[in-house]
Amino acid sequence: MPSTYEPIATTTLGSAAADITISSIPTTYTDLTLVWVGTTSGGSGVRLQVNADTATNYSRVYLQGDGTTASSSLSSSQSSINSPVATSTSIPSFINFNFFSYAGSTNKTMLINYSADYNGTGSTIAQVALWRSTSAINSIKVYVPSGTFNVGTTATLYGIKAA
Repeated sequence: MPSTYEPIATTTLGSAAADITISSIPTTYTDLTLVWVGTTSGGSGVRLQVNADTATNYSRVYLQGDGTTASSSLSSSQSSINSPVATSTSIPSFINFNFFSYAGSTNKTMLINYSADYNGTGSTIAQVALWRSTSAINSIKVYVPSGTFNVGTTATLYGIKAA
């Protein structure tokens, strides 16, 4: 990572788990980046919630392509940010979550990039998301709605010193 990125927390699973939560996030950075790399037991999509907010305060729009077909979708009033594709049970997927002005007093915007290979159909997804809250982000939870993250799945949160 560039020198403006400082690692805040890293979790590498030694046993299967349904979620990874990073809490006590300091407000001393301008932006955050969460890098998730892993597989899931059930091949379900990875989801994200901030500050334990399970209300319908999330919206997203995404573009997806796999080299053959392309698609897009808009979802609003969701209880989490959802991955539009399932992850593989054996081939690691990569997700990069970018949180802009996470400590500011406006609604929080995110840019999310996915690279996943589910059932042999590699997909690349770009997603813009919104969390409708003016609270600073102090915890981030990534989880799967069914199954677990497999052993070796990693999530690393970076603080960006100056964007």
